[in-house]
Amino acid sequence: MILPVILAGGSGTRLWPLSRQSYPKQFLYLVDQQYTMLQLTLKRLENLSQQVLPPIIVCNEDHRFIVAEQLRQIDIAHASIILEPCAKNTAPAITLAALQALELYPDQSVSLLVLSADHFIADVPAFQQSILVAEQQAQLEKLVIFGVTPTEPNTGYGYIQLGEQIKERTTYILDKFVEKPDLKTAEHYVSSQNYLWNSGMFMFQTPLFLKELKLHQADIYESCLSAWQSKSKDLDFIRIGLQEFQQCPENSIDYAIMENTAQGVVVCLDVGWNDLGSWSSLWQSNQKDENQNVIFGDVLAEQSQRNYVYSSSRLVTVLGVTDLIVVETKDAVLIAHQDKSQDIKKIVEQLKNEQRVELLQHKEVVRPWGKYDCIDVGERYQVKRITVNAKAKLSLQLHHHRAEHWVVVSGTARVTKGEEQYYVTENESTFIPLGTVHSLENPGCIPLELIEIQSGSYLGEDDIVRLKDEYGRI
Repeated sequence: MILPVILAGGSGTRLWPLSRQSYPKQFLYLVDQQYTMLQLTLKRLENLSQQVLPPIIVCNEDHRFIVAEQLRQIDIAHASIILEPCAKNTAPAITLAALQALELYPDQSVSLLVLSADHFIADVPAFQQSILVAEQQAQLEKLVIFGVTPTEPNTGYGYIQLGEQIKERTTYILDKFVEKPDLKTAEHYVSSQNYLWNSGMFMFQTPLFLKELKLHQADIYESCLSAWQSKSKDLDFIRIGLQEFQQCPENSIDYAIMENTAQGVVVCLDVGWNDLGSWSSLWQSNQKDENQNVIFGDVLAEQSQRNYVYSSSRLVTVLGVTDLIVVETKDAVLIAHQDKSQDIKKIVEQLKNEQRVELLQHKEVVRPWGKYDCIDVGERYQVKRITVNAKAKLSLQLHHHRAEHWVVVSGTARVTKGEEQYYVTENESTFIPLGTVHSLENPGCIPLELIEIQSGSYLGEDDIVRLKDEYGRI
């Protein structure tokens, strides 16, 4: 049996402004208009000849409701969602998943398939065949890493040096890892045909992984075990012990285990893999028009070639330009040369230093009950467009500094105001005075759309006193 472990805790800052800290790239529709990157990662495992168990997802606590909703959308039930209270790199994250696997399947032979939630793979059947090859090695008490056949001397990836061949053209003993090289070294690696890109994907059985972790990184094992023993259930999520996990060293599985183990094996991948770590890689992985442009949204391109142009909310036009990245969102626009796509981190660092909200979130903010979009803001007022999902309910709350006026655009709202409870339908409105205990619920089967006008001396999101909440946010 194969147990997918999906690492979904990345921030994806190199794809700003589309990817934000509150809604990073693994949850976006980057190469497919139907499925997000996380959903595509799970969809690739469908129809495998081996039994695939419900996945374990390791994610940032702030993204828990996004993960749960995206799993629901593709009908994945019984998944384990482990919340990391802080980022500690891949070795601790995988350890938490391994401890959960041991708890779920103590007496069964289970191979953990560790995948990143944000990778692109073009040839899914070939990838599935590689998984079966890796699973055979895992059953033989090996720690498997998937190595990608290089298509160019890329300096942005780490490399794996191959040792002795085990199986013709597909499987090798792991010799060693090498850091991201300079261009000359990368060219040598590719021409030698003895090096593969490090994909960051792995496969092994739980007992062997934990045994090797205890042998080579006992401090990580002990910290994670202590944090796991302090875990608690929160709705459908697993919260681990914060204080215990904070003591855990930060390390990748590459450094912590794979570089030290004598049981390492490499399975070769030639499947059109890309980690989508930059805008230029997105251009490479997406379908192009006759001028080699990648176009998303309302875009007009004239006399322009090899550009990536993304529009989220308005018409974007390009004329007479080549090799550009143009990304428009509701609150930010990026224009960059493709050669500079790796330098987006410099822009991100500047945004961080200036404490810009554009680094953290989009104008459209996702909540467990739906979403809201700030339409307008001024002195002592703010206007939001709010969408409440069917059967969803906002917390019972009050505000110390603002009053709210709600106008229903579509659907029906059930409003709690003090001791009152009543319905507000399309083209009707209601007023919530400052300091009044209130709640908003969508009892219907279609989304509830309304306009909220806030007025008061302070309009920040932290002016919310929650008294009762279905999502455990008190």
